[in-house]
Amino acid sequence: MTDRGGGHSSTSMVANAPGLVAGTASRSARRAVRLARRAARIVKRRGLGVASRVHVRWRRSLQFRVVVTTLVLSAVVVAVLGFFLMQQVADGLLRNKEQSARAEMSGGLAYAQSQLQQNNTASPESFMDSLLPTLMHRSGDANGTFDVVITQSPSTGNDPADDVAMSGSQAFAVPQSIPARLTNAILNEQATVSGTASDNELLSTPTTLYYTDGTPPRPGLVIGAPLGNYQLYYLFPLDQEQQTLALFQRTLFGGGLALVLLLAAIASLVTRWVVIPVREAAQAAELLAGGHLEERMPVRGTDDLARLGTSFNQMAASLQQKLAELQELSQVQRQFVSDVSHELRTPLSTIRIAADVLLEAKEQLDEAAGRSAELLQGQLERFEALLTDLLEISRYDANAATLETESTDIRDLVLRTTDDARQIAEHRSTRIELRLPAEPCIADVDPRRVERILRNLLVNAVEHGEGKDVVVTAAADGYAVAITVRDHGVGLRPGEEVLVFDRFWRADPARARTSGGTGLGLSIAREDALLHGGWLQAWGQPNRGSVFRLTLPR
Repeated sequence: MTDRGGGHSSTSMVANAPGLVAGTASRSARRAVRLARRAARIVKRRGLGVASRVHVRWRRSLQFRVVVTTLVLSAVVVAVLGFFLMQQVADGLLRNKEQSARAEMSGGLAYAQSQLQQNNTASPESFMDSLLPTLMHRSGDANGTFDVVITQSPSTGNDPADDVAMSGSQAFAVPQSIPARLTNAILNEQATVSGTASDNELLSTPTTLYYTDGTPPRPGLVIGAPLGNYQLYYLFPLDQEQQTLALFQRTLFGGGLALVLLLAAIASLVTRWVVIPVREAAQAAELLAGGHLEERMPVRGTDDLARLGTSFNQMAASLQQKLAELQELSQVQRQFVSDVSHELRTPLSTIRIAADVLLEAKEQLDEAAGRSAELLQGQLERFEALLTDLLEISRYDANAATLETESTDIRDLVLRTTDDARQIAEHRSTRIELRLPAEPCIADVDPRRVERILRNLLVNAVEHGEGKDVVVTAAADGYAVAITVRDHGVGLRPGEEVLVFDRFWRADPARARTSGGTGLGLSIAREDALLHGGWLQAWGQPNRGSVFRLTLPR
């Protein structure tokens, strides 16, 4: 009976079996490729990480560079010397072996020639068979030391493949052990010299000895010479020489490796002696730069490094002394400025009262006296402003300046300061343009100090703007507010964007102060900005104007 459903299902599964196998193999292959790529990425990432760490160590560590350089250079030198030593030793062993082999060959050849001359038998092959064991045992314990082979070339040609070989031992396959070029050379020699050979006519060459008992081939030396109508060969294995060379190789490799490591250790030790004091000097210098003026280097011994430490400590002590003297002098100077400013206020007040009286009575004075009263009033105002600025600077120098912050709309400060500066701007035919945001710019600042900053910037812009427009822009974000004052006047030369904040610095000493400034305005403005945790920047180009930007945290 036939189950239709079952038969149909079985047939379908059999038909789809190759597709299922192919799909499974494809998925396995894709999975293997993904794993291989992931492994490659991991290896590459780790390799790059190791290389990066080695590169950083190479750049930062003098000791590491010296040790690695010594290790590499010594390894190269030892490798080159070892190569030449190996060549010399191998050549020496081969020459010694060849000399002893030639001596053995010479004695055996002379004996074979004498026996060949005395042989009157009709069977040379049997004579050669009896001669071979005698030649092999003439040196005493010759078992395994060398082998003797006698070959005879056919009369029809000199093809070495057709040679008839007779060996004193059955351990060699003669056609493979004896090079064809040596056989041809002996045959050529045999064709020109009849029957005999001297020691100078012995021909030798390195070769590979092949064994018929299944042992692997090994290097050897073969020496041949003509013997009548035959060729006599002595085959010497180079096992002992190869063992000696291998022992020398191992000894040389071990000694070279030990020498390289020893040189690296010596380099590490020597550089450590030098690097440690240098590191201590660097650490002490960093601490000195950080304000730890009492830091000193440890001094050990009396060598050059100890002299370096002593000199460094003397320099640090001298620097500490000089800084203490400068601090004391600066304190005295600040106290002097503060005292002078305070002391001058009393006579200045008296002079100011007298000047006010003279100014009120200038109508009763003649023209020259009235003009003098006006000039005196103007210079007294400038003198009072200078004393006020000097007192403010002395507060900053003594770290006695404090902030009185309150939430203020920066736009109001800009408007009030601009109104105060318009009189000076109109006198210089300068127009002040305001670009303020529509939304309030609230920040916690000291209004008095911010107004003073803006006033100094506006006066400076009007004075150096050469009658061109001055643009004041304010902006804010979630963290800070910024106010820029731009003029289109003389501008700033390269480097002056830093000097402009120095005390009493002037871009052009010959330029007159038409607005009566004291030369301390921008310096005080920068100190006010720093006191708020903000900063005051300047930049510009010659004859194209300058820009001052005040940035304050909200």
